[in-house]
Parts: sequence; C-alpha cells; structure tokens
Amino acid sequence: MNLNIELDREADGRWIADIPTLPGVMVYGESQPEAIKKVQILALHVIADLIESGDFAPIENVAFVSSQAA
Repeated sequence: MNLNIELDREADGRWIADIPTLPGVMVYGESQPEAIKKVQILALHVIADLIESGDFAPIENVAFVSSQAA
C-alpha cells in the first residue's frame, strides 16, 4: 500500500503534510522533514486504530511517497 504524502509550504514558512486517502491526517512542521515524520506517525496511529476497530483490512507493507504541491 502506498500512502502519498502531499507537501505544501505556508507563507509563514511552516510545512503542511497530509495524506489525502486518510481523512484527517494532516500536520504542520517547522521543516519539510519534520512535517513528513509527523504525518507518517499520525497515519500509522490512524491505520492501527482502523485495523483494531475492524474498519480497515490488515496490510503487509506500507510505503510513504512524498510529493510537493506545485
């Protein structure tokens, strides 16, 4: 399963990272690497909660793919 991370930079310099396929998985970071790390952590927590509740099929592999918004 590939989870696409979309990155964008705010006017104040903060980075926004979100994973559109997982609603509500969006974070801010002071740097691009920080935003990516934080969104990956949040995504894994959300996936774990969904698996635990039975709303998400167990998965074998997860890959994060980053792309910066134009």
